[in-house]
Amino acid sequence: MDRRAFLTSAVASTSLLLGGNRAWGDTATGYFDPEHPLQESWRMWKSLCLDNAGRVIDGFQNSASHSEGQGYGLTLAAMFDDRAAFDSIMAWSDANLAVRDDALMAWRWQPDADPPIQDRNNATDGDLFYAWGLILAGARQDRPDLIARAGQIAADIVRLCSAPHPDGSGRPIMLPAAMGFRSPEQLVVNPSYYMPRAMRELAAATGIAGLATMAATGEELIETLAQTGLVPDWVALTPQGPTTPPENFSSNSGYEAIRVPLMALWSGNAQSRAVRNFAEATSAAWKTDSPAVVFDPITREALERSSHAGYRAVAALSSCAASGGVGSVMPRFTSEQPYYPATLHLMALVAQATQFPQCVPL
Repeated sequence: MDRRAFLTSAVASTSLLLGGNRAWGDTATGYFDPEHPLQESWRMWKSLCLDNAGRVIDGFQNSASHSEGQGYGLTLAAMFDDRAAFDSIMAWSDANLAVRDDALMAWRWQPDADPPIQDRNNATDGDLFYAWGLILAGARQDRPDLIARAGQIAADIVRLCSAPHPDGSGRPIMLPAAMGFRSPEQLVVNPSYYMPRAMRELAAATGIAGLATMAATGEELIETLAQTGLVPDWVALTPQGPTTPPENFSSNSGYEAIRVPLMALWSGNAQSRAVRNFAEATSAAWKTDSPAVVFDPITREALERSSHAGYRAVAALSSCAASGGVGSVMPRFTSEQPYYPATLHLMALVAQATQFPQCVPL
């Protein structure tokens, strides 16, 4: 395919205002130019989360690194056209996480463990974002080797991390990893691992059509779950349909599930019931200093709150996008928060800039 055409379609063109009077520039080419105001947020994110070797560090998890963080970092580096950061993240990941016999990565690297990788299982969301970052950079930098590598990852996600729905429909379900989430009785699924836009763009760029099919079935699953309340962190799929996951998995709608509306919005789907439900549940709380982050998915009772700005940013964007409103007070990016909310914060700002120019952060 035409790589330049792919980039043009990857990110919608938009002209934005910052603080009511500053031009945000044109993101039609699929990346943020060096003068774009979000470049400062990207630099702050790097200073908080990324070391000089290319390792994305989760300080709240004993300074571990995960394929999730490496994948998120690689995609963001590609979007911000930061080749130095991109190459360092890729080099560290390939040297330390690419230890499996396939194209997927081990999910966790622990600096205080010997060896640092104690479990070679993968995490599908990390692999998905890693492959997405590869095609974005491959197109922008005219590096076909990166797109070929992304195709290998995409093929192994479909081959190793999918299974037919137990209801007999044959619909392919994306599993959280290659091992540990399927049994004859059920599949255990994390809805927040689905990123429809990344899956569809990967399918288009690599020819692995199964990813686009899984994106569609993932959206169907999420809409089904949203019929009865907020989307939960984890769910079990049985021949009878979705049910409560095993007790060692969270059935709340919390730190995992907050990514569901974010990924839907980043994919341009403001009409998702999952987004509307989340926006309703957080409609007032996001304006406070400590909005609710963990909910009972059915009653929407707030179970846990957090003062970190990243969670407030996702709620603010959801509220604005779901209502078609203007001037949502999304908080500016701040490095005074840990890796996870900081990353969600930057992602929410990227989604706003590329998909919802009416939701201007103030």
